[in-house]
Parts: sequence; structure tokens; C-alpha cells
Amino acid sequence: MLTIHADSRGRALAVKGAWIADTGELVELVAAHPRARVREWPGILTPGLINLHGNELLEEAYHPDPREADELGTEPLTGDALAALAMDDARWGASARRALQRMLAHGTVRVACEELRNRAVRDAVHRSGLAVMGRLGRPGGTPALDPYRSGLPVEFAEPRERNSAAHFAVFDVQDEAELPERGAGTCVATVVDGRLVYRRR
Repeated sequence: MLTIHADSRGRALAVKGAWIADTGELVELVAAHPRARVREWPGILTPGLINLHGNELLEEAYHPDPREADELGTEPLTGDALAALAMDDARWGASARRALQRMLAHGTVRVACEELRNRAVRDAVHRSGLAVMGRLGRPGGTPALDPYRSGLPVEFAEPRERNSAAHFAVFDVQDEAELPERGAGTCVATVVDGRLVYRRR
């Protein structure tokens, strides 16, 4: 089934399976594909983001369960705070799943990692659908779920073109200039391999 995703500027992508079948203005795509399902989003469509700190966020940090917020807070725990926790495979896997969901909620479609050493983390990444890309060495900056808060230049996935993989995000901002100011927390939807993997409620 074909799905057309459109932003508030009328820019749209037609997605079939894992691929972008067509691009253009919403009115043009609806006319060309009258039977397609249409999703209209507030804000702007962009290529998805790349988070450069995969190892640091997935294998060197614990992302508390919301039920642990009173005891552990809501921010990722690292260093001594991480060392004080009794971490086993089940807890690492659950932490990684929460981290990956929070990355998706920030418009991330690719994560850059050196080889992941923790099997539970590797399994969580594999199941998430997020694409993993290699990296050499540590990227610098500050590991952050929002790539705009890392202190590094933000990197995007490949452009959204016809016949390219359907990896993109929608941010509730007026234009590309406002996105760095407000950050990736403005994400309203993330699509990976044509699947809507995050939608803000």
C-alpha cells in the first residue's frame, strides 16, 4: 500500500514498502496516486538524523525505566552512577530498548557505532530497525539523545529521493533554520524502512 507523508508546507513523499516511490507537492502526489493513504504532519519533513554516539549511549549509559524515576531520575546514568547498578543482560537489553526508542523520538534513523560488544545491546539494536553505521574512534562532543545537543555538527541520513530508502523524520518547526534552535525534541514522527516507528501522541 502506498502512503503519502506530507508536511505543513505541502512537501510530500510517497512511500511504498521500504522505499520512496515519489516526491513532490502534496497536491501533485495525491493526483498521481489517488488511492494512497495520506498522513499530514505539522512542521517539516527532513532526512532522518544520525546519532554519532551509539556506543556511549547504548553500552556506557543506563537509561532508567520511568518506574525508577523516583530513585534514579530520568537522565542516562554513566560513570560511578552506572557502576553502582547491578547490571545484567536483561537490564542492559531493557536500557538499550529505551535508549533506541528515545533516539527514534528525536528523529534518529541511523546510529554510528564501533563494534557493539554487549550481546543484549546488539539484539536490541537489531530489533529496533535502526540502521547501524560504522565509525572510527570516538567522535568527541557530548553524548546526547538529541544530536543537536551533542556539540557536534548534526549529520543527516541520505537525501529523500525517488527510489531511495524511506528513512526520514518530521519536526514541528517552521523551517530548517528553526530546527537547530529548538532541537530534535520537536520530532513528531520518524519513519525507518517505510515503517512509522515513532509518532508523538
